[in-house]
Amino acid sequence: MIGELQPWHLIVILVVLFLLFGAKKMPDMARSVGQSLRIFKSEMRQGAKETEEVAKQARDAATVPPAVENTTAAPVADAAQKQHNAS
Repeated sequence: MIGELQPWHLIVILVVLFLLFGAKKMPDMARSVGQSLRIFKSEMRQGAKETEEVAKQARDAATVPPAVENTTAAPVADAAQKQHNAS
């Protein structure tokens, strides 16, 4: 549908907007739309950065080597085994 727009269609749309809103409101509306687009783009960039950071953290967490075995449990188990064998 957008591809079918001819230059005269855009002129008609602009004339209708001009008649509806007047000459004073048109620059303000255009400025507001431009500001909204800038905010939207900056939010999209920020969202992409956050997504990239989360993905990096997930990759880093997946490549962390497994934790070192708990060495304090072995003497306790040995003592329990010795006590069991003594009985």
